[in-house]
Amino acid sequence: PFQTLTAPAPFADETSCQCQAPHEKLTIAQARLGTPVDRPVRVYADGIFDLFHSGHARALMQAKTLFPNSYLLVGVCSDDLTHKFKGFTVMNETERYEALRHCRYVDEVIRDAPWTLTPEFLEKHKIDFVAHDDIPYSSAGSDDVYKHIKEAGMFVPTQRTEGISTSDIITRIVRDYDVYARRNLQRGYTAKELNVSFINEKKYRFQNQVDKMKEKVKNVEEKSKEFVNKVEEKSHDLIQKWEEKSREFIGNFLELFGPDGALKQMFQERSGRMLQAFSPRQSPTSSPTRGRSPSRSPSPPWVFNKASPPSSPKAASASLSSMSEGDEDEK
Repeated sequence: PFQTLTAPAPFADETSCQCQAPHEKLTIAQARLGTPVDRPVRVYADGIFDLFHSGHARALMQAKTLFPNSYLLVGVCSDDLTHKFKGFTVMNETERYEALRHCRYVDEVIRDAPWTLTPEFLEKHKIDFVAHDDIPYSSAGSDDVYKHIKEAGMFVPTQRTEGISTSDIITRIVRDYDVYARRNLQRGYTAKELNVSFINEKKYRFQNQVDKMKEKVKNVEEKSKEFVNKVEEKSHDLIQKWEEKSREFIGNFLELFGPDGALKQMFQERSGRMLQAFSPRQSPTSSPTRGRSPSRSPSPPWVFNKASPPSSPKAASASLSSMSEGDEDEK
């Protein structure tokens, strides 16, 4: 049993029966309690196993776990027998054999299994019980090919997995045939390999080109949306920074040029200094005088008499000297 977890299951014709005691007939009750002899219970399950899927694996898991100690043999029918009694398969017999060998629940694979189980076949492989779903399987002119197995008390039923079967998978492929044909053409398969006519090939290739254009347009739209979003984010950041800078600029402008701004204060200070420079303080309006008549204000000594100007330079110097003497007298 541990070999199935580390290597593919062996074929029946490449190995010998692992029974260590004579094959004694067991009842289901004895098998459920444990075999009375030193050997596992040999359980057989057969089928076509085309397009091996989870439904197949679950059926084999049930067959493997029917009894505490079991050895699961799986029979796979050949292509000739399957095509004769059931129909065409997707996978050939070699592919189906290999699929079963790599299932973890399988201990041994029997190639070219018979369609109807005979006593000779059961004796050859020392089969204790046959596992299959309980639905009557009509084929090869019989209403139920497992009828004689059930009458012999060697049949153990398993449960089918709903929602999955080989027929369902094939139905999906047939339903979506155009999609799969177009996909395989795009991947490099020829029309001859796909059994596609010339017209359908051109139609599928044209549809592939249309899909590519749609994908490109979709990518461009997504990239443009990303670009627009980035531009909106950048513009939002720029507007926010511009508002902050504009507030700062307006505040600085008002602080400098406002009604109580620094420029006005500086201008007032400078204008006051200029006024002081151009308009000095005036002299006192009255000054003390000695020996002069109050009715007549004295004339400044430097005022010349326009009516009698000095006749000569000597006279002018004499007048200047007299002015200086007059100043000394005032002092």
